[in-house]
Amino acid sequence: MSEPLVVRPVAEPDRERWAELYRGYAAFYGVAPPDLDHLWHRITELEELECFVADLDGDVIGLAHLRAFARPLEGDWGGFLDDLFVDPDRRGSGAGEALLEHLRSLARERGWGVVSWITGADNQAARRLYDRLAEPQPWVTYDMTPGPDAQRK
Repeated sequence: MSEPLVVRPVAEPDRERWAELYRGYAAFYGVAPPDLDHLWHRITELEELECFVADLDGDVIGLAHLRAFARPLEGDWGGFLDDLFVDPDRRGSGAGEALLEHLRSLARERGWGVVSWITGADNQAARRLYDRLAEPQPWVTYDMTPGPDAQRK
C-alpha cells in the first residue's frame, strides 16, 4: 500500500534530490542554476527562505521556496513563493496543488494576508492550477538592476 502525499519542510537527507529538482527548475526557465550550496545554506541555516517538499512514497517529487514580506499598505505580512517545481515525471500526482494548499494553510497560521507569486505568461500548465487556487492580478512586474547601465530611456 502506498503512502499518501505529504508536504513537509526540507531536511538534510533531501539535499541531493532537492538539488536535482532545483536544477530541473532552472533548466525549465532556461537559466543556469545558482550556487546550490549557498542556496541550501540560506534555506537550512539562515531562515530567510523556507523550503517545503512534496514527498510521495518516500520520494521527494516537488519543492516550494517561500519567504515572508512586509505589506505596509495593508498593515500585515505576506508570503512570497519564489519557486515551485514538480518533477516532470510526477506531474498530475497532486504535488503542486498540495504544496500550494500547504502554503495557504501556513499563511493562515502565521496571519499573513496573502501568498503571492509570479510565473511566465506562457507557463500554461502551471497557470491552469494557479487559476483554480488563486486570483490572477493586474500588476505589471519590473526588474531593476543595480549596475550603472541600468537606466532606460
